[in-house]
Amino acid sequence: MNMEIATHDKKSDKAAEYERITADLVEAFKTVYDPEIPVDVYELGLIYKVDINDEGHVDITMTLTAPACPAAEIIPANIEDAALTVRGVTSAKANITFDPPWTKDNMSDEAKLVLNMF
Repeated sequence: MNMEIATHDKKSDKAAEYERITADLVEAFKTVYDPEIPVDVYELGLIYKVDINDEGHVDITMTLTAPACPAAEIIPANIEDAALTVRGVTSAKANITFDPPWTKDNMSDEAKLVLNMF
């Protein structure tokens, strides 16, 4: 008789939790829009990197479509607020960078389709 024995692996539990938080963060970021563009910031390619620490703090490295973006203050705040809606996230900080600068190549195919940029 073959019997499968289930073992409890804390490391895999932690990895699964990070995967869930990551997927939930992507969905949360997709609710944030640049006020001048009818595409969410995730599909625009404005999110460069997301780091999640063991205490649930999320550091988001992001950019804007232009250094003089009129929504330069509101978009990062909205990104932080969206991150805070995710279960397991205790705090969030959006950090703006222009290195590398954003280009239309950062956009997903979905965003290009919406904006008729193919």
